[in-house]
Amino acid sequence: MRLLPGMVMLMLALVIAGSARATTDVMPFKDEAQEQQFRQLTEQLRCPKCQNNSIADSNAMIATDMRRRVYDLMQEGKSRQEIIDYMVARYGHFVTYDPPLTPLTVLLWVLPLAAIVAGGWIIVARTRRRVRLRREPLPADTPVCGARAGWGVYVPGAVIALAVGAGSYALTGSYPQVRAWQQATAQTPGLLARALDPQAQPLNEEEMARLALGLRTRLQNDAGNVEGWLMLGRIGMVLGNAGTATGAYANACRLDPKNSDAALGYAEALTRSSDPEDNRRGGEL
Repeated sequence: MRLLPGMVMLMLALVIAGSARATTDVMPFKDEAQEQQFRQLTEQLRCPKCQNNSIADSNAMIATDMRRRVYDLMQEGKSRQEIIDYMVARYGHFVTYDPPLTPLTVLLWVLPLAAIVAGGWIIVARTRRRVRLRREPLPADTPVCGARAGWGVYVPGAVIALAVGAGSYALTGSYPQVRAWQQATAQTPGLLARALDPQAQPLNEEEMARLALGLRTRLQNDAGNVEGWLMLGRIGMVLGNAGTATGAYANACRLDPKNSDAALGYAEALTRSSDPEDNRRGGEL
């Protein structure tokens, strides 16, 4: 029993080392400067799913795909700003930790302040009105039956604050991306059935992209599914997404080294890469 903790730690170390080795094999860098630039870029981009983590720290499938895309763009000779602009165009300004000053970001800062000012003005105005009414002389025959104002005085300010908060989230949050992800996940079974049925109507490019997103979500919870990785690799090849195809086939090869479909798919994905080293390795495979 004393050996059990040590064996568990050894197995974890082997798994982590294997994962790190696979990632390094998939992403060979030309020099140390390029590797440093890759690390800086992935640390400056936020994971759309995890939100509190950068894509360098996140283990989500979408973060893995984004890291691979950053690598591919670097191999194509894109500059740091061009890569960031690409990610912003695809995922929105939320993907950066330092969004630029735009009318939308200005609105995000101004609306909460406006809500506070409006709520405070309502409270002060009602308070002054009560004080003024108390100071006015009342007729002698007026019965004293006043009641203290309850929590209702704060309701307008609270409603305004909630409305502003909801509006700010709808305008600047990642709700559209989350909604698209939820729809893709719900449609995955039907899209997968159509993709596997030769008699069914072929999927268009948009449906293939949704199926890829749904498969990535499934594989995050079922990472040992070799057939799932092969399917994702094929979809990546059809969509021309080298990062998705290479990463998926690499995972399939790691899980089943003797699988000929995984080896051939991985080799083909590497030969289509813009990196000569990937082309060489693909030819060897």
